[in-house]
Amino acid sequence: MTDVVKKSVFLASPLPTKHLGGVAFFITVIVFIAWLLSAALSWMTDANRLPLSQLVIQGELKHLTTNDVRQAILQLDHLGTFMTQDIESLQGALESLPWVAHASVRKQWPETVKVYLLEHQPAAIWNQDNLVNMDGEVFYADAKQVADLALVHLAGPDGSSQQLLAALDEMQPRLQLAGFEIDTLILNERRAWRVELTNGIRLELGRKTRMERLERFISLYPELEMQGKAIEYVDLRYDIGAAVGWKTIPKE
Repeated sequence: MTDVVKKSVFLASPLPTKHLGGVAFFITVIVFIAWLLSAALSWMTDANRLPLSQLVIQGELKHLTTNDVRQAILQLDHLGTFMTQDIESLQGALESLPWVAHASVRKQWPETVKVYLLEHQPAAIWNQDNLVNMDGEVFYADAKQVADLALVHLAGPDGSSQQLLAALDEMQPRLQLAGFEIDTLILNERRAWRVELTNGIRLELGRKTRMERLERFISLYPELEMQGKAIEYVDLRYDIGAAVGWKTIPKE
């Protein structure tokens, strides 16, 4: 008797045509989205499509010019498009200008940059070449630009500008009331005060009680003036009185 062996063969059934179509559609969508993103990125970064071509400047400008502002922006390593340009880079470039105290920048679709600029307000000349603003901060604009303002000169160590401006605000009104004007106010490395008046007199006030010594000069001045000689300096670094140096007139 012959044994009959039966073998069963299982064949993998083919994927449904509907399922294959879904996969193909999904892949097509992914490819399309990738292409769309690439095209959008290319469009946004194309300077020919979205150039920053308009500049609007706002603020009361006395010492800055529109060309100063324009050149500061153009000096950026790379000026991007409307979509890619970083606002902070533009603001930093503008605030690097010596006269700019603060810059506010915004973009306006599709091609405009609007900037609002606040200039430093000069209060005094600092160490001959630069300037101090109303807050006592040094800014590195050229002092020659404000020669017409006849500002007081301040001179002192680095970091002392606010102290000098505060002293000027204290001394100047009192001296003006007595008929004097400060030309230069100096704080030396030893923190001693010197005042040079516009009439050529130099006052040595030392390190302490500067206002008390200033008052002493004001009270002594009428008596000194009666001497009929030109005063070179008045040294008030004493508990009482003062030492006076007279100008020598060269013999002809």
